[in-house]
Amino acid sequence: MITRRKSRQIQVGNVKVGGDAPITVQSMTKTDTRDVQATLLEIWSLEAAGCDIVRCAVPVREAAEKLGEIKRQIRIPLVADIHFNYKLALIALEQGVDGLRLNPGNIGGKQFVMDVVNLAKERKIPIRIGVNAGSLEKDLLAKYGGPTSDGMVESALRHIRILEDCNYPEMKVSLKASDPLMMIEAYRMLADKVDYPLHLGVTEAGTPGVGTIKSAVGLGALLSEGIGDTIRVSLSADPAEEVRVGIDILKSLGLRKGGLTFVSCPSCGRADVDLVKLAKEIEDEFRGLSEEIHIAVMGCEVNGPGEARVADIGVAGGRGIGLIFKRGEVIRKVKETEIRAAMREEVDKFLAERKAEMGAV
Repeated sequence: MITRRKSRQIQVGNVKVGGDAPITVQSMTKTDTRDVQATLLEIWSLEAAGCDIVRCAVPVREAAEKLGEIKRQIRIPLVADIHFNYKLALIALEQGVDGLRLNPGNIGGKQFVMDVVNLAKERKIPIRIGVNAGSLEKDLLAKYGGPTSDGMVESALRHIRILEDCNYPEMKVSLKASDPLMMIEAYRMLADKVDYPLHLGVTEAGTPGVGTIKSAVGLGALLSEGIGDTIRVSLSADPAEEVRVGIDILKSLGLRKGGLTFVSCPSCGRADVDLVKLAKEIEDEFRGLSEEIHIAVMGCEVNGPGEARVADIGVAGGRGIGLIFKRGEVIRKVKETEIRAAMREEVDKFLAERKAEMGAV
C-alpha cells in the first residue's frame, strides 16, 4: 500500500492536484499553437486517450491570443507554457487558461512577476514552477560544476520564494532531468523541504522504447514512495502515446483504475502459437477501451490457467486453436484464425453483462 506524501491542494480548472486528489496524467501539444484546428485535433485525441490536463507552448503573442479559442472547444484544463516574456503570461491569463507554467525568475524584474501574480490571484490560476536540468541558471551550473540534483533544488527554491514573497502559494513544482537518477534524487530532496504538489517527469526521455523505460524507472520509483501528484511522460512520439504510458505506469502501481489491464506471457519453446503476434493483435484490438477490464493472452499450460483465473476474459493459444476463458472457466474453443474476432465478441458480451448487472443493483 502506497502512502502519499502530504501536499497542499491546488485547482487547475476543474481538476484538483495534490492533497488526496487522484494523481493526474498530463501531456503537451506538439502543434504550432497558432494553428487552432491542428491543436484542437491533437487535444481531442489526448482527451480520448484519457489525458487529464494539457499544456500548449506559447512562444509568441499570436499563440497566446489563440488560447481562448482553443479553451472554449476542449473539455480538459489548459495550461500555457511561458518562457521569458511576462506579457505572454498576462495575455494567456486574459484568454482564460487554467494554469501557467513559468519560472518567476526568468520573466524579468520583480514588478513583472507581481503583474502576473496579481492577475493570476484575481482569477485563482495556479502556476507551475518548472525547473529543468538542461536550463539551470549559470551561477548554479558554476557552483555545482554542471547540472546536479542540488542545483535543481536550489533553483526551485529560488523561484518558490519569489511567489511566496508575492504571497501566492498556488503553485506546483517540477524538477525534470533526462537522467532518471538525477530527477529522483532532486524530487526526494525537495519533497522534504516544501509541501507544494509535485509534477513528475523525466524530460527528453527519448523515443517510445527507451523513453518508456526511463519514465517508468523515474516516475515509478518516486510514485512508489508516495511522491508525486501529477505526471507527464515525455516521448518523441504522438502525445497520446505519452498519456497511455503514463496511465499504465499509474495502473501498474495501483494508483489508477479503469481501462484495459493487459497481460501476456513472453512465449517460449512450449508455445504452439505465434504468441508475440497474437498478443499484439489482441492488445491493439482493445487498447482504446475506457471500461475497466482485465484481459490475458497466454501460450501454454504453465502460467496460462492461473492468469486466466484472474482475468475477466483470456485466451490460451494451442496448436491451431485458442481456448477462450471467462473468469477462469473455458467457455469456447475456436480456430487460431478466429481468436481475435472471438475475443472481441466475448469482451463486448462481458462488458454488456456487467453493465446490466450494475444497472440492476
